[in-house]
Amino acid sequence: MRLVLLTVLTMTAFAANSVLNRAAVGHGHIGAVDFAVVRLLAGAVMLGLLVAGRRALTGQAVWPGRRGRIAGPPSLLVYLFGFSLAYGALDAGTGALILFGTVQITMFAGALAAREPLPARRWLGAGVAFLGLVYLLAPGSAAAGSLRHAALMAAAGIGWGFYSLSARGTRDPLGATAWNFILAVPVAGLVVAFLPAPSPDAPAAPAGLLLAVVSGAVTSGLGYALWYAILPGLGAARGGVAQLSVPVLALAGGMAFLGEPLTLRFALASVLVIGGVAAAVRPPRQP
Repeated sequence: MRLVLLTVLTMTAFAANSVLNRAAVGHGHIGAVDFAVVRLLAGAVMLGLLVAGRRALTGQAVWPGRRGRIAGPPSLLVYLFGFSLAYGALDAGTGALILFGTVQITMFAGALAAREPLPARRWLGAGVAFLGLVYLLAPGSAAAGSLRHAALMAAAGIGWGFYSLSARGTRDPLGATAWNFILAVPVAGLVVAFLPAPSPDAPAAPAGLLLAVVSGAVTSGLGYALWYAILPGLGAARGGVAQLSVPVLALAGGMAFLGEPLTLRFALASVLVIGGVAAAVRPPRQP
């Protein structure tokens, strides 16, 4: 029962990132780039403190090794900036569904490129999930009205997919995530330095800064830490199935806190995307 409750709490934290970002950026409390940078800084501080505290308590090394340190920070930045920029127009649920579907398709493509054995159900599941995304973005939908933002969220999903692929096999996922956040900070600083200066009449409001800090330190930093703590008990298959709830929870949060509507197109697309991914991650039957 404890594992179930912790899993629900973790998935809620992941979904809350969509709601927090949409509430801050979509409602004009802070710019998308500023939100991403503050979220990154807050996440780096929180994860760094967690790793340092673990070192003091258990003596475990702070540095997780070089594996994944080259691909990790850039792919993390693609995710963070694409995620924030996309929520300038997308609803929380729609953005989460595009992100979720793109991540899974990217990881499927990564497995294909690595020549991993792919059973027919994974091909079928990936195809159904892709059709769901196509339907969600087809002409006449709300997302189709802002294809640029949908493309930004798809880019964020590809970034997170590459991030996940680069982290496979690591023995210290929490330490690896902490250092990816920390190493991404100076790179983000360079990106911001070369961007045009923000409009002086649209400064970041305290509410926007607070939402970005909560997203970085709590729902990202603590959320990732909790996820890596419970994942060994869940296993890869059940962990993958648990993440199917994130777009639904993001939609529920958007409806409850942001007044976003539930459309028939979104419901049907969710069935296709989530159903396809569920088929793909379902473990094979034991003889």
